[in-house]
Amino acid sequence: MEIVRHTGIQVLGDDVRKVHDNIIVEDRVRLFLNGKYLTTLVACLDRLDELGAGFIICEGLADEIDSVEVSGRDIYVTAPAAGDAHLEVESSGGYRVLGEPKVVSSSITVTPDDIRTVTAAIESDTWRKTGGVHCSVLFCDGEFITRACDVGRHNAVDKAVGYAALHGIDRSRCVLGCTGRQPAGMVAKAANAGISIIASHAASTDRGIITAERAGLTLICFSRGDRFTIYTHPERVPEVL
Repeated sequence: MEIVRHTGIQVLGDDVRKVHDNIIVEDRVRLFLNGKYLTTLVACLDRLDELGAGFIICEGLADEIDSVEVSGRDIYVTAPAAGDAHLEVESSGGYRVLGEPKVVSSSITVTPDDIRTVTAAIESDTWRKTGGVHCSVLFCDGEFITRACDVGRHNAVDKAVGYAALHGIDRSRCVLGCTGRQPAGMVAKAANAGISIIASHAASTDRGIITAERAGLTLICFSRGDRFTIYTHPERVPEVL
């Protein structure tokens, strides 16, 4: 993940001074599925194999990945995909695949302390240096699996899910932690990946909550310190019932 230095003029009350800030670099990559161009993503240029694999799974185009090859800024994913993908513009300005998300069936449960552990792990050194990235983490059976960061909150989730897919991790046993908001498209990503619990620092939207309810997914937002709010399927946090 590339960071550059930029000069700015910082104003704090009556104090004006020159500053040199760490700024995250954003780029564009092209994604191909089974040899056919699918979409262009605005992303950081790290972990592109995981980004490609995760996008295909999180958008419901395939459950597993056969292979991923990266050539420069082009990502070539081979997967047993069914049918053509139809894209729509998301709330972030990116693209998502049209269609209803899958319904999750995992029976895992978590404690309030588990939720706090997940969300405490989300912040990264890159976020602390720049404040310009979103981060996602995956925990499986209570163990930390991976942390992924990117300029896009969608990409951070895709990279985390892609890591799990490429390393043979059972996603139905995973909890996903996110820094970003949880509109319908973000919730759908987790559901399509077979992940049944999301814990986010940020808010949801009404469609995000409706999507989580229909998909059988436990959606937890505003998870900061000791505080969190469970919007759907609280049975997976039995200690609060």
